[in-house]
Amino acid sequence: MEALPTSSTAEQPEKVTFDRRELSAILRVYGFFVAAGEWRDYAMSFGREAAVFAIFRRSAEVPLYRVEKRPKLRAKQGIYAVIGSEGQVLRRGHELEAVLKVLERKLIRPVD
Repeated sequence: MEALPTSSTAEQPEKVTFDRRELSAILRVYGFFVAAGEWRDYAMSFGREAAVFAIFRRSAEVPLYRVEKRPKLRAKQGIYAVIGSEGQVLRRGHELEAVLKVLERKLIRPVD
């Protein structure tokens, strides 16, 4: 007979990750900025508390933006957040596509 997992192990996953739909939405926005010549590199990090997609202008710099997924905030402020280079939360919410719109607005700029 196999032992049932305890509530603490069942509630806390080993790692938080982005699923295929989430990663597709993030990479779609990332691709627009790469095509525009704004962004050149990214990194992903997966831990017990959060999954992070970091966006860089150059690989030797600090990230311009971080897209974070924190499941513990699901019932509060929202599972997704876009965080700026200084650590400021630019947008937080329950729907990833709505949170990513803060980045899409930065792509639209006036032409001289």
